[in-house]
Amino acid sequence: MDITKQPMEIGPTCHYVMGGVEVDPESGAAGGGVDGLFAAGEVSGGMHGSNRLGGNSLSDLLVFGKRAGEYAARYVDGLTGRPVPAQDDVDSAAERALTPLTGEGGENPYEVWHDLQQAMQDLVGLIRRKPELEESLKLLGDLRERTRNVSAPGGRRFNPGWHLALDLRNMLLVAECAAKAALEREESRGGHTREDFPAMDPKWRQVNLVCALGATGEVELTRKPVPTMPGELLGLFELGELEKYMTDEELAGYQPAKDGA
Repeated sequence: MDITKQPMEIGPTCHYVMGGVEVDPESGAAGGGVDGLFAAGEVSGGMHGSNRLGGNSLSDLLVFGKRAGEYAARYVDGLTGRPVPAQDDVDSAAERALTPLTGEGGENPYEVWHDLQQAMQDLVGLIRRKPELEESLKLLGDLRERTRNVSAPGGRRFNPGWHLALDLRNMLLVAECAAKAALEREESRGGHTREDFPAMDPKWRQVNLVCALGATGEVELTRKPVPTMPGELLGLFELGELEKYMTDEELAGYQPAKDGA
C-alpha cells in the first residue's frame, strides 16, 4: 500500500489555555476561599489576557511558578497545625469516587467522553455563534446527567475506565465554563471569536468573566471588573497601541515613560 496517497485528517487542536484559576499576582494564591491553594502556568489566570504572546509561556512559568512556590512554602511554615478536613467530607468524596465501581448497568464513560468531545468540537470551536453556544449548554446538561450514571467494571488497580469516569466531572465543569463565558462575551478578542459579534469592544476589556460551581452543581457566571493598570506600567506602552484596546476614559491620564525609566 502506498501510504503517500492515503487521506490525512487535519484540524485545529488545543494548544494553550488562556485563563483559569483566579490568583493573586504577587503570591499565586488562589481566590474563592480555598486556603492553601497556589497556582501558576496555564491553570492560572495568567498575565496575557486573551492571547498569549509567542514564546512567553516558559518565562511565565518560571516567574510565576517561583512566586507560587515561594509563597506556598511561606504558607506552610506559618501553619500552627496541619489542617484536618471534616470526616463527613472525606466519606462523601470517597463515596462519589467509588460509585462508578459499584454501580451496575451504567453507561460506558468512553461513550460520554466521545459525545462531550464532539459537542465542544462542533458547537464551541474556533468560530462561535449564539445558537450553537446555547445548544451546547443544553447538551452539556444532558451529559452531566449521563455522567452521574456511568460505571467502570473492574477493581481499583489500573482501571482507565474508572479514571475517566472521575475525570468526566471536571471535563464537564471546564466545558460549561468555556461555553457560558463564550456566550456572555459579545465581542471577538484574542482567541475568542464570535461570528455574530466580529468586532472587539473596548468596554469588554474592562470585564473578567468568573465562573464558580453553585450549590446546585451548575456553573454560575459573574462579571468582575479588571483592575486598573498602574500608571508606571501604562506609560511603557505606545499610545497608538493602547488606543486599540482601551477607552478614552482609561487613557485620560496617560503619560509616556521617560527614556531610561
